[in-house]
Amino acid sequence: MLHQDPRYFQMGKGGFTHRTGYAVSRMFVTRSDSGHRQFNFSEVFGSGIAAAISTYSYHPQGDRTVSNTAKVWWTQVGYDTFTVFLKEFWPDISRKLTRKKQAAR
Repeated sequence: MLHQDPRYFQMGKGGFTHRTGYAVSRMFVTRSDSGHRQFNFSEVFGSGIAAAISTYSYHPQGDRTVSNTAKVWWTQVGYDTFTVFLKEFWPDISRKLTRKKQAAR
């Protein structure tokens, strides 16, 4: 609907700080279908809508507040940020773990 590409494209090269910044920025910047950068409406508003639906559907009556919905929303965004961080660095981590296992043999 928004013509956004939801895939994460790994940077793979550069320093830790630069790659971390890139990974975190992908929560707010994505590619359009045409390849241009744009605000990641799908992630930000999709997570917000999902947080609102879950808060008002599954939480007890006393927890159905805007404040609690915002907490659920930012928890989801934080979780998604952590997963793109892992996607960025997992090949490096896996390579180091594999070398240690091979060296131990």
